Amino acid sequence: MAEHGAHITTASPGDERPSIFEVVAQESLMAAVRPALHHVVKVLAESNPARFGPLWRWFDELYTLFDLLLQQHYLSQASASFSENFYGLKRVSMGKSSGRLQGKEYWRSLALLVFVPYLRVKLEKFVNRLGEEEDYSIQNPTSFSKRCYKAVLASYPFVKLSWEGCFLFYQLRYILWSASHHSPMLHLAGVRLARLTLEDIQAMDVTSENTTSTPSALSMGGILKKALGGVSMTLSSSLSLGVFFLQFLEWWYSTENQETVKSLSSLPAPSAPIHFELEAYSPLLPKLKTVCPLCRKVRVNDTALGTSGYVFCYRCAYYYVKNHQRCPVSGYPTELQHLIRLYAPDA
Repeated sequence: MAEHGAHITTASPGDERPSIFEVVAQESLMAAVRPALHHVVKVLAESNPARFGPLWRWFDELYTLFDLLLQQHYLSQASASFSENFYGLKRVSMGKSSGRLQGKEYWRSLALLVFVPYLRVKLEKFVNRLGEEEDYSIQNPTSFSKRCYKAVLASYPFVKLSWEGCFLFYQLRYILWSASHHSPMLHLAGVRLARLTLEDIQAMDVTSENTTSTPSALSMGGILKKALGGVSMTLSSSLSLGVFFLQFLEWWYSTENQETVKSLSSLPAPSAPIHFELEAYSPLLPKLKTVCPLCRKVRVNDTALGTSGYVFCYRCAYYYVKNHQRCPVSGYPTELQHLIRLYAPDA
């Protein structure tokens, strides 16, 4: 029985079909890069909001551009994504035993690798924002938009369950050798995964040499393409060297490990800064402590920001943080969950 199970999840050295462990490992590799880089950008933005704040606010778009350059380079040079090439895999068109990705398969693979994760992250953030608005009760309970928000929030868990269930179904079929794809994304792209061979590695070396030695490389288009290829190569090489460090960061700051991190790195709360430099977008603090720095009126429903400690009107702070994702005074990166309602003893 154990031998039969081992044959299901492994592959012979001469078989070009990768095992389920290889395909799952390459997927988890790329999934660990985004949260690790996200945390690095967050630390930079908190240390210097004026300089690194835009990186935090536009992280999704900048990461998508980075991912586009990275995946385009590997698809054109190795017929594989970065993580697939890292584990010695390649993409092969259905019905073919070898050959480089071209035409529809190439563009489908690029779009599914880059833009589907971006849209999924944006959808999750949108749903989370709706959940926060639901918790804070900003909308009128009887309004049409409020009912639409509730419908989206109620249906999203089932949509997410169907999405994850589809991937699980494909992986089970792949384990049982009843399918050539372990993922519906590969099915939509019209490709399958296979192991790299010695001939594939030699062909990639020859292609790289021919690209740099052809006369067309001296033209303006060739120079631009070579420059983009050099940027992609630099990014991919840096990512290859730091991939294990990124995986460690992703594990260290995962939600499951937060209790351990807090127990190991718990430090006393630092004292409040005495002075701070006002940036161009930071309003001057009012002289009266009961006045909101945003609307310049007496505060209504006092709300403090957990990232900076400054107090505003609840509605002023909510809409400012929702639109700008930062504290209006200090510029620290701030999200809606950092809003803290303050209640007077006689309220």
